[in-house]
Amino acid sequence: MAHFLLIHGAWHGGWCWEGVIQWLAKAGYSAEAPTLPGHSPGDRRADITFQVYVDFLVDTLSRQRSPVILVGHSSAGLLLQAAAPQVAINIERLVFHNAVVVGVGQRQFDVVPPEEEAWMTAAANATFDRTIPVMESFLGSLLEPDDIPSFRETLLPRLVPQPLALFDSPVDTNLFDRLVISKTVLYARDEASFPSGSILAMAQRLGQYELVEIAGGHEVLFTRPEVVAQALIRIAGTG
Repeated sequence: MAHFLLIHGAWHGGWCWEGVIQWLAKAGYSAEAPTLPGHSPGDRRADITFQVYVDFLVDTLSRQRSPVILVGHSSAGLLLQAAAPQVAINIERLVFHNAVVVGVGQRQFDVVPPEEEAWMTAAANATFDRTIPVMESFLGSLLEPDDIPSFRETLLPRLVPQPLALFDSPVDTNLFDRLVISKTVLYARDEASFPSGSILAMAQRLGQYELVEIAGGHEVLFTRPEVVAQALIRIAGTG
């Protein structure tokens, strides 16, 4: 049975995959969802660079006993692009779940609206550790179309300030672009936190990939984890 390594995106922690892991376990699959450096409450975030994230993921992959299905949600797509070539032998398949995918030398800020870069950069520069604060007015949109009070009240308090480096660091994708590993785009088609069509447009940079579509918004892994788990099981069965 496949083992899944589930990587969270900006502001989140490994906790956002808990429901997915439970549903996978019911079906006999194993999975783990580490929390990235700087994403636990009380963590020091001033020293978190993009390379810190990449090194953490490379180390986590290096410790796997057999090849895993590596899943990246949202901003974690960048980390998959940067880390996968370094530990390719330990990866069975790459899954980009409503994930950011950039071109050579691009940053995440290069694929979002300029006004988002402006306010995030200003907000981070106003803090001592250059982190983007948790702003409910912005992050609440992540829950669309599943935005009901119980989800909002459970999700938002667990988010942590996001080190700016994840958004403002260029990614060298040259090695990734030559990587021969099966790729899947797991696309929640009711996505509202990225401009319409941008997720699938970015995915074109992956070259050949399998597309698996599900209902739900950006946070479907949190709001309807069984849907994501069922899709991952389907993906694992593709070999």
